[in-house]
Amino acid sequence: MGAPLIIEQDIMRITHKDTIQDLIRKGRDLERIVLARALAYKAEHRIIVDGTRTIVF
Repeated sequence: MGAPLIIEQDIMRITHKDTIQDLIRKGRDLERIVLARALAYKAEHRIIVDGTRTIVF
């Protein structure tokens, strides 16, 4: 079994005013968005794995 592939990633801004609960919620929200995008890419056959590289069209 090879190393995990990075298919999609994103960022979200946070501020010093965010609480721990805010950070948890934002992290979960962002993970849902990124996972949905990655699954859409897979369903649309837009991912090619070439050795250690992952190519997304």
